[in-house]
Amino acid sequence: MKKPASVKSLENLGRVRLSPNFYMRDFLHSEVADFYGIPNIPDDPDLAIDVGVQLCRELLEPLEAQFGRIAIRSAYRSCEVNDFCNRKKLNCAKNESNYACHIWDRLDKDGNKGATACIAIPSFADYLEMGGDWRELAWYIHDTLPYAALYFFPNLGAFNISWSSNPEQSISSYIPPKGNLTKQGMSNHAGNHSEYYSESVFINSRKLS
Repeated sequence: MKKPASVKSLENLGRVRLSPNFYMRDFLHSEVADFYGIPNIPDDPDLAIDVGVQLCRELLEPLEAQFGRIAIRSAYRSCEVNDFCNRKKLNCAKNESNYACHIWDRLDKDGNKGATACIAIPSFADYLEMGGDWRELAWYIHDTLPYAALYFFPNLGAFNISWSSNPEQSISSYIPPKGNLTKQGMSNHAGNHSEYYSESVFINSRKLS
């Protein structure tokens, strides 16, 4: 597929179904792009679709099946949008750091492909409001899904979740306790962590198990 050059071709890209519950259009919205009038359109739609399929089928679909509706907060960024965000200090890393991350249609420096979405799960947000611990969901994902990286944020309990062809499996958070929860090489990285979530409060009428 060529880079969309018309409304019709952009509509066709948006209609691409990445998984049973997600379409490409779900991941193209950007407040920055809307406000400043910068097109958020992939240069390489085929690569963006490829990694989007993996992100949705391997990670987002299982989470939605377990916890209910997922809201996409931020996902695909064009190089132009991401560079603008970085220069204006709008919480975006440099383009090179975001290749195969929020910039889905570029390989990273090592030739790996990947995709990141910042998502909010309403049932998880409610759970945190009741005093729940973000680490329960983090360990559940770590034990059950082929994620590459997780990064948790205080607002809405949203978190970045990444798929990669070469997953590093690291977890960090801005929610207390802040910092790095696990990464390869740490003593807590391997093994089963169900002790942290198997007896947790019900989320969306289902237990974390």
